[in-house]
Amino acid sequence: YNEYKSYLRMRLIRFLLRYYPPGIILEYEQGDKVRTKTIDLLDLTERSNIYELVSQLQSSEPLITPSKAEQVTKLLQKLKARLCQPDAHRYNHHKTIRTHVLPVTNICFNKSGSKFISGSYDRTCKIWDTEKGEELHVLEGHQNVVYAVAFNNPFGDKVVTGSFDRTAKLWSTSSGKCYHTFKGHTAEIVCVTFNSSSTLVATGSMDTMGKVWDVELGVEVATLLGHSAEIISIQFNSVGDRIVTGSFDNTVNMWDVETGQKVLSLIGHRGEISNAVMSYDDSIVATGSMDKSCKIWDSRSGQCIETLHGHSDEVLDVCFDFRGKQLLSVSADSTGKVFDVRTYKCTATFVGHEREICKGTFNPSGKRVATASSDKTVRLWDIDAEKCLQITNNTKRSL
Repeated sequence: YNEYKSYLRMRLIRFLLRYYPPGIILEYEQGDKVRTKTIDLLDLTERSNIYELVSQLQSSEPLITPSKAEQVTKLLQKLKARLCQPDAHRYNHHKTIRTHVLPVTNICFNKSGSKFISGSYDRTCKIWDTEKGEELHVLEGHQNVVYAVAFNNPFGDKVVTGSFDRTAKLWSTSSGKCYHTFKGHTAEIVCVTFNSSSTLVATGSMDTMGKVWDVELGVEVATLLGHSAEIISIQFNSVGDRIVTGSFDNTVNMWDVETGQKVLSLIGHRGEISNAVMSYDDSIVATGSMDKSCKIWDSRSGQCIETLHGHSDEVLDVCFDFRGKQLLSVSADSTGKVFDVRTYKCTATFVGHEREICKGTFNPSGKRVATASSDKTVRLWDIDAEKCLQITNNTKRSL
């Protein structure tokens, strides 16, 4: 009864459409506060019946009343149309930006792509205007290599940098001001990330520890103790109550953010972990390893669901598509592979690079893949056709 009364006090303000991953966001008023609620539509495809879907949403979400049914139908039709659009984009050399005097370690875009940041061996991070290629701010203050960088997407108003000087720093993207310096690690920081609400930063280090920091106060709120070798990847889940870390000790750990306690250890790889990532719905974790395999794990039980074989050399990176339905792995064997997460079958193999592939990613629709290699090229692939669509080779050094 009390829950019903609470719903009566809720007033829908507007719907917002999210294309990737597909979903709608309900902005509503409850009391004197404006809140949002997200409805994920990860199974929406070109074959989905929109009218049946609207009926299901009405039965499960009180804010979607019969008077809103027509509006929701139009939104979902628009979303479906976007998902059905063919991917015909081709990438052309737009601009060469002389970013740093020493090699670049990492780059990262904000959500809209209007800005990007670059870290470097020259001990700085720089913020750039993507379209103009103009340097907006130089973030100076680290005493060693700036190795890890991240925007607080989707907001994009803050940047965190991790350095070999054993500190991380929090910066303003509008002014370039350093808000906080996070001190506490005893070795190089090699991975950094924000939680989805931009209230916490997590850092991973060669000292085998992860740390969680309060963005507003600039203080340490948790230390993640449990690995016996370097932490090389760190990620919050979408809710923000769990962190997953991958380590050179061959294991992946999951942590409770509030307590800093280890809640799961994913044990089974026979080689160092190269990356560990969570799916969008937080239900599974994927890992890549120097043992030439990938594994998919249940994030609740910690059980290994499946081991994915096929590479003949070390797996150097793994990533999910936006829906969490496909997994990409890239390897030192110079190939990339896409696996269907539901069947665990390999649906595509990409052959063409001449040296190891160090990074890979899906485009927003999940129909194409980009791979970067030490053969100095980036290749764009069509997943269904297993075909290379484009090769960019405007760099003189390994990627």
